[in-house]
Amino acid sequence: MIWLKRILMGAGIFVALLAVFLYFYVFLPMWGIPFNAQRHVNIPLTPAWALEPWVWEDDYNTEDYTLELLNGYLEHDFPVTTVLIDSPWSTRYNDFIVDEKRFPNPGKFFKDLQDRNIRVVLWMTCIVNSQCGSTVIKDSTDWFNEAARNGYLVGGGTQTKWWQGRGGWVDYTNPKAMAWWRGMQQQVLDWGIDGWKLDGAATLYRGNLGPLPCLYQKTASGLMTTRGYMDHYYRDEYRHGLTQNPEFITMSRSLDSPLPWSHPEGYAPIDASPVNWVGDNTHTWGYDTKGLERALSLILSSAKIGYNVVGSDIAGYHGSEPIPADIYIRWAQFSTFCGFFLNGGHGERCMWKRTPQEMELVRKSQWLHSELVPYMYSHCVAAHKGGKVLMRPLKQGKYEYLFGDDFLVAPIYEKKDAREVVLPEGRWRYLYKDDEVIEGPKTFTKNFPIDEYPVYVRDGAIIPMNIRRDYTGIGNKDSEGLLTLNIYPKGENKFAVQHTDNSGTLDVAVKEGTPLEITLDGIGKPHLLRVYSEKKPTAVQRSGQALAEGSDWEYNAAQKRLIVRSKTIGTGKYTVAF
Repeated sequence: MIWLKRILMGAGIFVALLAVFLYFYVFLPMWGIPFNAQRHVNIPLTPAWALEPWVWEDDYNTEDYTLELLNGYLEHDFPVTTVLIDSPWSTRYNDFIVDEKRFPNPGKFFKDLQDRNIRVVLWMTCIVNSQCGSTVIKDSTDWFNEAARNGYLVGGGTQTKWWQGRGGWVDYTNPKAMAWWRGMQQQVLDWGIDGWKLDGAATLYRGNLGPLPCLYQKTASGLMTTRGYMDHYYRDEYRHGLTQNPEFITMSRSLDSPLPWSHPEGYAPIDASPVNWVGDNTHTWGYDTKGLERALSLILSSAKIGYNVVGSDIAGYHGSEPIPADIYIRWAQFSTFCGFFLNGGHGERCMWKRTPQEMELVRKSQWLHSELVPYMYSHCVAAHKGGKVLMRPLKQGKYEYLFGDDFLVAPIYEKKDAREVVLPEGRWRYLYKDDEVIEGPKTFTKNFPIDEYPVYVRDGAIIPMNIRRDYTGIGNKDSEGLLTLNIYPKGENKFAVQHTDNSGTLDVAVKEGTPLEITLDGIGKPHLLRVYSEKKPTAVQRSGQALAEGSDWEYNAAQKRLIVRSKTIGTGKYTVAF
C-alpha cells in the first residue's frame, strides 16, 4: 500500500502544480483576479443621446459616402442622432491624423455635423503600427521605432500581427507615452467628437516565453497581464474622454464570438462600459454561423454579468450578399428592445435602396426605439444608482427577457414566424393588440407576422416616451415637444421619469379606481397622457380644475385611449371620472 500512497501523493503534487501553472499562466492573465472589484461597482451613466439610433457602414469610409448615408436616412425620415466612422479614417492606425483623401476638409466636416446636432464616434485601438495595408501610409516603421525608442510601447516594442497590420501596444502606465498619445488625439477631440469605438485589439496583448506565448508584458509599472492591460485600455480611454466632454462615451465589446469563454467576465470592465456591442456577427440566422441567434445569446449573456446598454450590428456585420430581407427586419425588431440600436456594417445599408418592406419596417423599428429613449434612460439612471440593468434574461422561455420593468420580449431567432411564448405570473398585453389581457403564467405558441414582434406589456405599466411621428401608431407629429406618458392603469403603480435633458425627475403615480387618479410630482414638463380606458370618461380634472373635452382632452374609441394634453403645466393631480 505504500507504493499506492506514493503514487497518489505524486499525483496530488502534480495536480497542485498544474493548477498553479494554469492559474498564473492562463486564468489570472486572461480572466483577472476572482471577485475582481470591477464586478462590484455601479455602471456608468449612459447619456440619452447614445440610446438614440446610430447608423454606419464599413465598405467605403469616406466623407462623401458618410454624408450620403446620413443625409439619405434623414431625407427618408429615419431618426438618427449618431454616425459611427470606422477604420480606416486616419493616415496610420491610431496616429489620429485624418486621411484627407477620404475626408478632404475634416475640421469643416466635423463642425458641420456638430452644427446639425449629429454626434460622431470614431474607431480606434491601442496598437501603434509599423506596417498596414489598408491605410494611406502603409509603412510606418520609422514612426513605430521612434515610439519604441522613447519607451512609449510595452515590452520595449514587442510586435504582433493583428487584423489591421503589425504593431505594438501603447503603454498606458507611462506618463510620457500618455502625453504623446493624448497629444495626437487632441485635434479630433477639439473638433468635438463624442466617443470612441474601442475595437478589441487589447485582447491580443501578449509576449513570448521561449517558443510559447505568454500573457504578460513589461510596462513602465512592471509586468502586466492581458486582463490588466485590457482594463487600462477601456478605463483610461473612457475616463480621458470624460475630461473632454461630460457626455463622452466609449463603445466597447462586452462578450464576443467566437471565443466568449476566453473572457467570461467580459472584455471591457463594467465601470467603463457606457455602450457595448457583441462583435462581428454575420448576415445569417444561426448560432453556429454567428448569425442573429449568436448575437442574441451574447447580448443576453452580457446582461447576465452586468452590462447595461448592449446591442449588435443590425442584420450582422458581414457575410455573403445580399443581406436577406427577413433577417434585416427581424434583427431590427429585436434591436428595438436593446439599449443599443446600431444599424450598419458591411452590405447595403441605405434602406431606401433595399426593398420597400424593409424600409417601412426598419424605419418603424428605428422610430419605436427612439420613442422609448425616455423609458430606457430612466432605467439607465436607476441602474447607475445600483438598480437592475436594462435587459433582464428570464429563466423560462428560450431567450426571453424583460426590457426594463414593463416589457417582456420573446425574440424571433429562427426563419419562421411561429414562436413559443412563456408569460410569467401577472397580467400581460400584446403590444400590437393591447386591448386583450393574458393572465400568466401561461405558455402558448403564436404566429407573429413580419410586421409584428413578440413583445408584451405588463398591465399597470407607465411608459414615458418621446413621440414625434405616426409610424408606430402610438402618436403623431402633434405629440412632438410633449413627454408622452403611455399608461395602462391597474392597481397602484409608480414610475420615476428621468428627463433626458438631465433637468431632474418627474414622479408619476397611478391609482386605478373611480375616479382614476394620476399624480405628477417633481420636475414637470409639457406632457401628453395616453391612458388605456375601456370607457369614455365623463369628466377630467387637473388639480381640482375641470378640463374641457375637445381642447384639453379627448377619447379615441378605436384605440380605447384617453388623451390629455398639457402644453404649459407640467405637474398636478389628474382625476378621471367615468
